[in-house]
This record gives sequence, structure tokens and C-alpha cells, in this order.
Amino acid sequence: MDQDAVLDLFRKSGALLEGHFRLSSGLHSDRYLQSALVLQYPEFAETLGAGIADRTRHLQPTAVLSPALGGIVIGQEVGRALGVRALFAERLDGTLVLRRGFTLSAADRVLIVEDVITTGGSTRETGEAAAGVGAHVVGAAAIIDRGSDPARLSLPLFALVRMDVPAYPAESCPLCARAVPISKPGSRT
Repeated sequence: MDQDAVLDLFRKSGALLEGHFRLSSGLHSDRYLQSALVLQYPEFAETLGAGIADRTRHLQPTAVLSPALGGIVIGQEVGRALGVRALFAERLDGTLVLRRGFTLSAADRVLIVEDVITTGGSTRETGEAAAGVGAHVVGAAAIIDRGSDPARLSLPLFALVRMDVPAYPAESCPLCARAVPISKPGSRT
């Protein structure tokens, strides 16, 4: 699956937004990828999950682990395409942890799967949750990588789309300087 095909699915579903947005990372940007809008369509979710699976199968993961909430749907689809378990980590007292009876062990080879990665903070934190219970993290994958530093994860990263979309700290955001109204369409406030 190539970049144009992926972005076409985002456009068809209205998931590629333009304006002034506060991202989950706290950074500001003029474009936002609302993955929930594309992943609500089972055929799109299945296609994107299969695309990620094709790029990561060589890692031989035994489990997919995603951060809640944004990574759950795509993580499930990647797990299905790879034929492995799909689990998610969720916040407890501000930290991503395994809950709901989910377990990983030293025998597990874990692929971290996200919808969109910007700074990599939640990806790293999800990897720490897996490593903290003894699992081996083999890599990370996403539908969209919109970050600028390829070394930010200290893991191999496989993305269907690499997008160079500027993101700014609030104090140096040119959209804020022009008083463009801001919105926060994502799952975290």
C-alpha cells in the first residue's frame, strides 16, 4: 500500500483536517489526522492494518500492543493480519500500563502499533509498559509518521505514510501569533 492510497482513504473519510490544532503532544499544527474517522470504516481499517502487517511481518511479533485510545482499532487490525494477539495499554494515574487481565512475558516479541506518531511519546511509553513486564519490543508501526526525528523512538519504525507536517510549541506557533482559533479534535484533552 503506497502513501497516495493511504492519504486517499483519509480524504474520502474526512479524516485529513486543515486549520489550527493542538495535538495530543501539546504541539500546534495546521493539519490534523483524525484517524478515528478513517478507521470507522471496516474496509479501510482492514486495508490499513494489512498494509502495516505487510511491512512488519519480518519482525515476527507474537503480540501487538497499542496505546489506548487512538491505537486500539488499528492495533486490532494489525494483530488480525499478523495472526497474533492485539492488546492495549491504558493510563492509570497518568502512566500507560497493562490492565484488564492483559499479560506479556519474556517470550513475547511485541510490535507497538499507533494510528499517528508525532513526537513518539506515547509510543515510547507503550514500549516501556511492555518492557516493564519483561517482553521484548521488536519495533513500532503507525499509519502516519508525522515526526521529524527518525531516531526519536530508539526502535525501528514502520509507517505507511511519512508526512512532513510542521508542528510548533505554543509559544512559537505562527497560527497563534495570527490569532487563528485553535481546536483539539483528538481523544486527549
